[in-house]
Amino acid sequence: MHRNKAWPSRLIPILATILFSTQASAQQIHIGRFSNNDLSGWEEKSFVENTQYGLSQDNNKTVLKAQTSGTASGMFHKIDIDLNKTPYLNWSWKIDNIYQGNNEHSKAGDDYPARIYVVVSGGLFFWKTRAINYVWSSNQPIGTSWENAYTGKVRMLAVRSGGDETGQWQTQKQNIREDLKQQFGEDINEINAIAIMSDSDNTQQKATAYYGDIFFSAE
Repeated sequence: MHRNKAWPSRLIPILATILFSTQASAQQIHIGRFSNNDLSGWEEKSFVENTQYGLSQDNNKTVLKAQTSGTASGMFHKIDIDLNKTPYLNWSWKIDNIYQGNNEHSKAGDDYPARIYVVVSGGLFFWKTRAINYVWSSNQPIGTSWENAYTGKVRMLAVRSGGDETGQWQTQKQNIREDLKQQFGEDINEINAIAIMSDSDNTQQKATAYYGDIFFSAE
């Protein structure tokens, strides 16, 4: 007996939903699932004692809270991201305060209540490692970029600035591939790590910051 191999019409909406969900998932790579109480893949690196990092509740949502008081440590996640497929980095953050009187272009003032690094590894050629720091600046205008006070291999980019938005969640989206090209003059197709850092070892001030989920997307 001949069987009709066409899909029953009632299955089409279901299949469409499944395919759409699979495609949407493939378009995003989640790095920080803090809202799911998940810190898997994240490690801490200490420079001057330890900033206090931990999952915390804020507005009925789980986020990563950072408290720094004369300290400098960061949380990092090693992962290779193909910027040809998912060039956009997405995150949200909030700070309680900024720093006062620090010159962020100098070593003495190189502190930020919140920052996110994207790192391009040099592999065995460690001197070729480069990074962009997306910072919540205390005093530099949004869109300003400058060379890190400690190394020319790291570029600072102020994507938030000043205290007008303290206490308010802010959402950020950056085209990493375009930013790397603008900052280093090269078409870089892959990054190899993400890091979070709230530090105050140079200024000896205090700050509290909150980080929401972090993910890469195709658009």
